[in-house]
Amino acid sequence: MTASGAARIDHAITSGTFSLDGGVWEVDNNVWVIGDDRECVVIDAPHDADAISGLIGDRRLIAVLCTHAHDDHVGAAREVAERFGAPVRLHPDDEVLWRQTYPDMQFTPLTDRDKVAVAGIELEVLHTPGHAPGAVCYYSAELAAVFSGDTLFCGGPGATGRSYSDFGTIIDSIQSRLFTLPDDTVVHTGHGDNTSIGGEKPSLAGWIARGH
Repeated sequence: MTASGAARIDHAITSGTFSLDGGVWEVDNNVWVIGDDRECVVIDAPHDADAISGLIGDRRLIAVLCTHAHDDHVGAAREVAERFGAPVRLHPDDEVLWRQTYPDMQFTPLTDRDKVAVAGIELEVLHTPGHAPGAVCYYSAELAAVFSGDTLFCGGPGATGRSYSDFGTIIDSIQSRLFTLPDDTVVHTGHGDNTSIGGEKPSLAGWIARGH
């Protein structure tokens, strides 16, 4: 748990599967809940609605914010949203992936540079395509944190070997959108350990040289 004034970051790890292009993989996903004792947002609702609901508790849920619409990041989004009467928000460029999981459920669009207010802070939406066309990260200057989904991990960029992804695009997103943030910004990832913006800059050159 990390605090900045009244706002804090709560975290859980949920386990399930990721399915795309005919393959199925076992995965562990990070869930991030940002808020105070009264209200919060969820960043990604992967596999376990009960675990996510436990993080929310009796707070008002403002929204389920999706970093992208791969099924391992939105599998519990409908159930969590319906339990708490909150919208699911997603960049519309990921609708093609969203429809693979929820063919009949609508979401509330969000766009680049939108700001989501919660617990006295703002989360700024940064459109970072590459891993998925509608991938976004959520940046909080007050928390000195960015929630990167599968765009940037500890050790390099997210995967781009499957449908709707592109290596050159994700590299451009990281360089132009994330590496312009302060070096001490903590990167809270969609899978695995936290890292920092400054800590990831040296490793990216190797990924660019390999070209994948």
